[in-house]
Amino acid sequence: MLKRNTKYLRAFKAAFPHTVPIFAGFWFLGLTYGIYMNVSGFCFWYPMLMSLTVFAGSVEFVAVNMLLGAFDPIQALAMTLMINARHLFYGISMLDTYKGTGWKKFYLIFGMCDESFSINYTTDVPEDVDKGWFMFFVTLLNHFYWFFGATLGGIFGSLIHFNTEGLEFVMTAMFVVIFMEQWFKEHTHTSALLGLGLSALCLIAFGADQFIIPAMIAILGVLTLLRRPIEKGGGMA
Repeated sequence: MLKRNTKYLRAFKAAFPHTVPIFAGFWFLGLTYGIYMNVSGFCFWYPMLMSLTVFAGSVEFVAVNMLLGAFDPIQALAMTLMINARHLFYGISMLDTYKGTGWKKFYLIFGMCDESFSINYTTDVPEDVDKGWFMFFVTLLNHFYWFFGATLGGIFGSLIHFNTEGLEFVMTAMFVVIFMEQWFKEHTHTSALLGLGLSALCLIAFGADQFIIPAMIAILGVLTLLRRPIEKGGGMA
């Protein structure tokens, strides 16, 4: 039992530092979401339960207007698919990574957000740390950060008054940091440059509101075709 507890504790200690930057973004954005729900007329248990069971930040913000509008499940399904379609590509990328994780795989799939994907996909887990439990704790901690912020915002939303304009840039800054960390880890930067280039082309071709899905498809297709040459050249971590 002591040995098993040591394994869990070691995995938690390895995972926690990687999630500290996520806490900063998730706590503030979750707080904003909770406040938004509060001022929209919902009591605190709405953001609390939605952050616990849905755990999709962008969709949860959009869901506020859906809950206030007419019942339309088809529109809700289409909107959710459009907003979170990128997770399909994340899931494909994690098929091999999640192998052998046992029952934890179900929670890892449920809790896979942009930030958890970035950490679990790019981090070199120490040899003395169980990778499955490392990924589990990364996912669990990020989930808790969002849940904690949303619940707190829902409870104290009516008492907090501040201008939240521009707060969403916290997440953009965090992704820039994650990208830079991955950039410095690679021996060559072929995959990163391909991603930037294809995204820029799709942005020009489809516009800012429609470029994400075409960009993800293009990146997936090109990197799949060039996977072996890039791996031989050391362009993939």
